[in-house]
Amino acid sequence: MKNLLLLSTCMVATSTLLAQSAEVIWYNGKSPVTYTLQAPGTPVIQVALDMFREDISRVTGRVPAPTTGKNGDIRILQLNRNNSAELKRLGVPVDSMTGLMDAFFIKANGNQLLVAGSDARGTAYGILELSRLAGVSPWVWWGDVTPEKKQQLSVPADYRTLQAPTVAYRGIFINDEDWSLRPWSSKNYAPQADTGIIAAQTYKQVFKLLLRLRANTIWPAMHTGTVAFYFTKGAKEMADSCGIVIGTSHCEPLMRNNVDEWKENQRGHFNYIDNHDAVVNYWTERLKEVKLSENFFTIGMRGVHDGSMEGVKTLKEKTDALQRVIYEQRELLTKYINPDLKKIPQQFVPYKEVLEIYENGLQVPEDVMLTWCDDNYGYMTRLSDSVQQKRSGGAGVYYHLSYWGRPHDYLWLTTTQHGLIYNEMREAYDHQARRLWVTNVHDPKIAGYDLEFFLDLAWNINDIPPNTIQNKMRSYLVRDFGKAAGEQLYPAMQEFSRLCGIRRPEFMGWSKVEEDKAKYERGWTPVINTAFSETEFGGELDRYLNSYEQIKNTLAEVEKNIPADKQDAFFARIKYPVFGAAAMATKWLEAQRARSIAADDQPDSLALQSACYKSQQAYEEIVRLTDHYNNVMAAGKWKHAMNAEPRDLPVFRAPELPLKVVKSITPVNQPALPLHLEGVIAANAADYTKVTGKVQVIQSLGHSMQAVALPKGASISYDFDADQEGPAVLRTAVIPTQPNDKGDIRFSVTIDEGRPTVCSFKEPYRSEKWKEHVMRGQAVKVTSHHLSKGRHTLTITALDNHVVVDQWMIDFKPERQFYMFPVGK
Repeated sequence: MKNLLLLSTCMVATSTLLAQSAEVIWYNGKSPVTYTLQAPGTPVIQVALDMFREDISRVTGRVPAPTTGKNGDIRILQLNRNNSAELKRLGVPVDSMTGLMDAFFIKANGNQLLVAGSDARGTAYGILELSRLAGVSPWVWWGDVTPEKKQQLSVPADYRTLQAPTVAYRGIFINDEDWSLRPWSSKNYAPQADTGIIAAQTYKQVFKLLLRLRANTIWPAMHTGTVAFYFTKGAKEMADSCGIVIGTSHCEPLMRNNVDEWKENQRGHFNYIDNHDAVVNYWTERLKEVKLSENFFTIGMRGVHDGSMEGVKTLKEKTDALQRVIYEQRELLTKYINPDLKKIPQQFVPYKEVLEIYENGLQVPEDVMLTWCDDNYGYMTRLSDSVQQKRSGGAGVYYHLSYWGRPHDYLWLTTTQHGLIYNEMREAYDHQARRLWVTNVHDPKIAGYDLEFFLDLAWNINDIPPNTIQNKMRSYLVRDFGKAAGEQLYPAMQEFSRLCGIRRPEFMGWSKVEEDKAKYERGWTPVINTAFSETEFGGELDRYLNSYEQIKNTLAEVEKNIPADKQDAFFARIKYPVFGAAAMATKWLEAQRARSIAADDQPDSLALQSACYKSQQAYEEIVRLTDHYNNVMAAGKWKHAMNAEPRDLPVFRAPELPLKVVKSITPVNQPALPLHLEGVIAANAADYTKVTGKVQVIQSLGHSMQAVALPKGASISYDFDADQEGPAVLRTAVIPTQPNDKGDIRFSVTIDEGRPTVCSFKEPYRSEKWKEHVMRGQAVKVTSHHLSKGRHTLTITALDNHVVVDQWMIDFKPERQFYMFPVGK
């Protein structure tokens, strides 16, 4: 635990420029960079060196060369018992590094750079930190981000940085890979006769990306149709060589990928009760294979896939059976992996129905980590209480950046707001969930900056206060596209995040999945009219579409100045998601307008044609964009990587329009109308007049992009003027967070000296209200009041922890139909 205790004190020390003129030049523009390696021949170090050599070759045009002795431009060492005294003499903080996992130290030492790692993986991270210093993006391969050529590489003469992770195990779960990573790998990058194989070559690229992002853990792809990781030739060996820890998801105990590995026609039912010996033999087979690998073992048992354990019905039966499973799995681990269970990383994941079993009295051994989960939409459902926080096994997090399931999938684009990721992971960290963070992604390329932000938090959460979240996006953009382009793109991409926070592109059809199959084919509800109003507040539907158009205009201007060697990176990371999301919004909102016009007694023919044309063109634009992504971008490198209609859900289909064929016309553009606020007073939560308690404004969170987190007992107040008297409703929008502690999650609202009204926004998982909340990104609570003309004060008080307020609105028209609170940007 020493490393975790040290990490909480923030181990990262950034360089300071105290002597601007003094520099250590490690590439002089004339001869190749040289390096010496004084470390064990661990494969992960060699992998990192190969990546570094390729990176520096791209930057300088010269391949770095190894040299003997100690006089290279770069000297690389790994801390061990035999060299600790020497490293101390060189200025390495040996005492601080000893016992740390994955740590590295870099300093300017005379006329060379000294790199020291606490272990093999830490040494590898230190080597790749040099690539970062040279301006190489982690997305150099996965994002085609070509680094800038440089004639000199240098650091200040007093440069030094000590870095170590705040979370011990950091990584990804490749899940729902059916429409992206798997077809791209098996049909393009590493073609296979069996298109269910994600080849070892592909996994190596994934592992190299994880190393660049300072991650160390993978839960391999396991979806139906994918060949199991351990059945994939060379995959396990590739993970070992890259220093990647292999774990498995909540439904894959003891390293077995049940979906592909459990053959019912050979082994019988996956039933621990009635088919006990076959199940235990199945687990034993894998444990014998992985003894020498670095693994994190899942214990417990669910169904073959994402379902309940077989052979048990009542809660007592489930609890008793799972208890026996855990005891026997631990005996197997003792026998085949290590007699000392405390030295075997193990996790228990109380996901979905397993949480109820755990809370029914299931005894999970003290040394086993509890891995808590979000609700699949980014909101943590439970975290360790004060007693659980003392467990020696610690706690972890399984978090979603993509998902297949109710109320609706989001497997096309990755658009989770960074503020939400921060708020939930900070909450988890503060509840001592510091041992493992794994995030669910369907494809690491598409997950992009959201994945990088998640892993940056895992590496050093203390480096990103809530009022600097947006600076991370700015730094990514500047790093990948240059300062001028990055600064221009930054406000546009922040606005894109706001629009996606208002409604994810995948949710624009107001359709749902996993509903009543007797009523809806496959349980998929059809696309319906959205809640956006064409008339309220001056036309919020057009205001939303115009906001997208403004972003597109900015991107079109920036694109003109993007160098040719970065055009592919720009298209994949910036243009495709923005233009694609804008087209999705246009497709359905213009279709809605068309239906509305067609329903008039005397429809406006030109307006109807215009709306139908825009809707159809938007659908065709997504097709064109996707074709470019797969077939043109990077000369076809990413063919099959982008699917704009995963699962062929209704939201992705062509719109059904009143006019079936609309020839090319000059569409009628709706003017951008100013906000019209008759009978309405609205504000963002961050625009408070007074605050009581320690509140935090969280950047890039909510419809406002600056939601306010209130600890229990804290309050925020707002002064406002009412220009009329009468009954009104107060709509208070909060981020739909969860209680995390089995309790309630409430706030109260008070106007002037009136009696507080208590509002709870805790909703049962998968209830209709919960579905509405996660698709909207807000829980809106409505209270009734009577106001007089004049000045008033609204006070919102958190009655429980984890309350985050986004916006509020006083409305003298209680029955008003609209979607967005009418607050300016």
